[in-house]
Amino acid sequence: MREQYRTKELHVEDLAPDPVEQFARWFEEAAEHPEIHEPNAMVVSTATPDGRPSSRTVLLKHYDDAGFVFFTNYGSRKGGELAANPYVSLLFPWHPVARQVIVTGRAVRTGRDETVAYFRTRPHGSQLGAWASAQSSVIDSREELLARYEELAARYPADEQVPVPPEWGGFRVVPEAVEFWQGHENRLHDRLRYVRTGDGGGAGEAGGPGAGWRVERLSP
Repeated sequence: MREQYRTKELHVEDLAPDPVEQFARWFEEAAEHPEIHEPNAMVVSTATPDGRPSSRTVLLKHYDDAGFVFFTNYGSRKGGELAANPYVSLLFPWHPVARQVIVTGRAVRTGRDETVAYFRTRPHGSQLGAWASAQSSVIDSREELLARYEELAARYPADEQVPVPPEWGGFRVVPEAVEFWQGHENRLHDRLRYVRTGDGGGAGEAGGPGAGWRVERLSP
């Protein structure tokens, strides 16, 4: 199976001064597209210290100049791998618009206050689910999981505040490189990658990257 992408070319002068602003532009467009159900769904790839990779889909919950934030159980597979090897990749696969964004960088834990603030915004059922699931651990059956959930639902009814699990929290991915991929015909895709400069950089050329970033065009 193969599809010919027919989209507008992506030029360096079209880019925002920094990758977070450029991501915001594309994210807004993805969010408005009727065929993209969850624009904040991303593939998070981690690896063990000896290089064995694993990937899963996670929802982005916040982004700003400091990085891209998601939440998880620190005892999960990804949590354990990030504790031992903080290097991570995020992939946003926006297929209906023939776009991808790939973020690579280091993951650092969010502060407890930030974690608690976000946890309070989650639906009651999702809060209970964070307690019910020892994420990535082996269980005997789904019935075991549901029984644990029902036990928690009885302990913390909908009108009662659910405490934040001690092993649950956020990771902020501090980007070192962000690639914007735009598909084109004949596999001649545009791949423009922001790379963080070591010294913070200068103001950047007109139409080019801003302070602290340079842009590279990659062969498709």
